[in-house]
Amino acid sequence: MNEVVETLRKIEQNYKLFQQQQFSFVRALEHTREEAHDLIRPVSSITQVQCYKDHHCYNSTDRRILNMFISICNDLRNLCQRLETVHPGDSVSNALLEKCKVLLNDSNDFTAIRATYPHGVVNYLSLEEARHRYGGVVSLIPIVIDSMTEWITYMKRHVLYKVSRGRAMSKKETPISQTPSAVHLAAPTSVSNKHTVKLQEKDFQTYLAENQRPQQKAPWRPPGKHP
Repeated sequence: MNEVVETLRKIEQNYKLFQQQQFSFVRALEHTREEAHDLIRPVSSITQVQCYKDHHCYNSTDRRILNMFISICNDLRNLCQRLETVHPGDSVSNALLEKCKVLLNDSNDFTAIRATYPHGVVNYLSLEEARHRYGGVVSLIPIVIDSMTEWITYMKRHVLYKVSRGRAMSKKETPISQTPSAVHLAAPTSVSNKHTVKLQEKDFQTYLAENQRPQQKAPWRPPGKHP
């Protein structure tokens, strides 16, 4: 699991660099779409971006940024395959994983997806670009990263925690030989305490008998003055 977390962290770092160059990415798509005479339909799949790069890209800057997008998608796809082997999971984690696999499929149509808050990738596009051309392609990577992060968080809190807790409970056994020892150690202590209390009570009674003797009454005398 630690290796998976570290791999995702590196992908996120690469994506941050890519996100800072979103304007260059959109311009590269514009240039290659013009070369392909494909300005009507939206960018709707990873295969489409790959096709633009391989057959209609004649600018090194455009090729570099398109390569960066495809490389991050490939890294996420490889990580998705690794997630399947980390732990079997349950219906919730498997649903998150299936979502990532579908989104990262080369031919999947991601035209309708949109990354929402806290991601602002769609907000950097014009209204026309966001609605009809690039809203889906710029939303793909952040949505997949969010789903993978959610998968890791869920696995740690629910599935892997239950497994580790179950193992800890099975190992927690109290040796039978220790129980009598504790009883034998406690018993003399209890008896000794009771004996001490009895001795204290006996000494106290003796003290009262010696120091609290009854006072002697004075002899009776008739009323009047006496010397």
